[in-house]
Amino acid sequence: MALRQTILATGAMLACLATIATAQETSTNKVANKTDWAVFVDDNPKECWAVSKPRETVNTRDGRVVAVRRGEILLFVMNRPSDKITGQITFTGGYPFASGSTVSMSIDGTSYDLFTEGQWAWAKPGDDAKIVAAMKKGAKAVLRARSTRGTRTEDTFSLSGFTAASDDAAARCK
Repeated sequence: MALRQTILATGAMLACLATIATAQETSTNKVANKTDWAVFVDDNPKECWAVSKPRETVNTRDGRVVAVRRGEILLFVMNRPSDKITGQITFTGGYPFASGSTVSMSIDGTSYDLFTEGQWAWAKPGDDAKIVAAMKKGAKAVLRARSTRGTRTEDTFSLSGFTAASDDAAARCK
């Protein structure tokens, strides 16, 4: 039964993530800017999220820095009351992640593994609250991943404004 619930929850997360990515790219629903983070709200279904783009991106292959084409690179904390999702950490690296790989997220020296599905990664169950707390205290988050083509990526996000943005997004979805 637990496996079935995990599969259903994963399916709901994937649908939600696709909605967020589309909304981020086309949304006029930005309600606030908080330093390096922005807050968005959608009403049908009700969703509120804080999102940021990386300050720095490094792509390497075989130990050498390479130029690669990537889609949007975004780090989210999202809330969707209808699915009881609060403070969910989500990352899209702008490319399909290597099958079975994880994304390593480091916040001021503390690391977390995010599991991947296609172009998306999110925290393991139970880790969201720990990661959000670390992000609120931290200065930067570094996400390291590997693409299906073997490119290693390192994306550095500023956490300046994260506390205000994540608290604002959470409050708008209560």
